Amino acid sequence: MPDALPPAAITIAIVIPASALLTAILIKLLKPVLVRYALARPNARSSHTVPTPQGGGIAVLAATLVLASAALFATSPLPPPAELAWLGAAALALGAVGAVDDIRPLPAMLRLVLQTLAVIVVVVASGDTRILPQAAPWVEQGLLVIGGVWFVNLVNFMDGIDWITAAEMVPITAFIALLGAAGLLPLWAAAVGAALCGAMLGFAPFNKPAATLFLGDVGSLPIGLVVGWLLLKLAATGALAAAILLPLYYLADATVTLVRRLARGERVWEAHRRHYYQQAIDGNGFTATAVVAHIFALNLALAALALVTIIWPHWPVQAGAVAAGAALVGAVLRRFATSRARTVTA
Repeated sequence: MPDALPPAAITIAIVIPASALLTAILIKLLKPVLVRYALARPNARSSHTVPTPQGGGIAVLAATLVLASAALFATSPLPPPAELAWLGAAALALGAVGAVDDIRPLPAMLRLVLQTLAVIVVVVASGDTRILPQAAPWVEQGLLVIGGVWFVNLVNFMDGIDWITAAEMVPITAFIALLGAAGLLPLWAAAVGAALCGAMLGFAPFNKPAATLFLGDVGSLPIGLVVGWLLLKLAATGALAAAILLPLYYLADATVTLVRRLARGERVWEAHRRHYYQQAIDGNGFTATAVVAHIFALNLALAALALVTIIWPHWPVQAGAVAAGAALVGAVLRRFATSRARTVTA
C-alpha cells in the first residue's frame, strides 16, 4: 500500500478548490450590486473600452480569510499565531481603503499613509522574523516596511489588464502552498497561500479577456499585502533567493517604470500607461492574452528557478538562479518594448 498523503498535503488539496468555489459563489451574489455601485468607466489611461464592474477583490479577500481560517482551526488543536489575526485585520483595512478609493478616489498622500500603517502592523506582528540577521532589528524592520509599502503599491499598479494579476499571483501562491504541503513551510502560512491561490482561480473566469469583472483596489491592495507577507515568511526560512525570484517580473516592470518616470520628472503618483505590459498592448502589436501568456510562462520559469534554489541552497546556485531569472525577465521586458512587426521582420 502506498503511504498516505501527509495531513498538510490533504489540507492544501482541499483548501484550493474550496476557496475557488467560494469565490465564484460570492462573485455571483455580489455582481448585481457591483454593477450598480462600482462601475469602472473607461478613460484615457484604461485598457477597457466599456463600463465594467469592479470589486471582485471583495470575494477574493473574503474567501481567502474564511478558507485559511477554517483550514487552520480544523487541522490544529492550537490557536493560529497571533500575527495571522493582525494580517487579516490589516488586509481588511486595506480592502476598505481600496473600496472607498474605487468609488471615490482618495488623495494620494492619505492612501500612502494608510497603506504604510497597514504594513507596519504586519511587520511588527511578525515579531522576531529575520531575513537580515546581521542588521539591527530596527533597521531591518524599517527596510521591510519600505519594501512592503512598495510591494502593495506595485501590485496595485500592475493590475491594469485582464488576467494579469491571476497570471502573477497564482504561480506564487501555488508555490507557497506546495512548499507547505511538502513540510517546508509552516501549515499556517501555506494555508493562507493555498486559500489565496484558490480565490484567484475562482476569480479568473470572470476576469478573462474581455473581463466582465475587475478586482479593483479593494482586491489588489490586500493581495499585495498578503503576498508580501507570504514572501517574507519564505525568505525567513533562508530561501531569500526564492522569495526574490517568484515576484521578479512585477518587481522589475514596476520598479524600472518608476525610475524612468522619476528621471523624466513625471508625477509618479498619477495614473499612466508606461508599464512594459502596457507598451506591448498600446503600440507594439500584443494582445492582452499574449501579454498574459508571456507573463504566466515567465512566472513558471521563475518558480522552477526558485525551486532549484531551495533544493540546492548553496550560494553559487542561488546567485546563478537569480541571475538567470533576471535575464529571463529582462528578455520579456525587452520583447514587450519592441514592436512585434519589427521582431518578425528581423
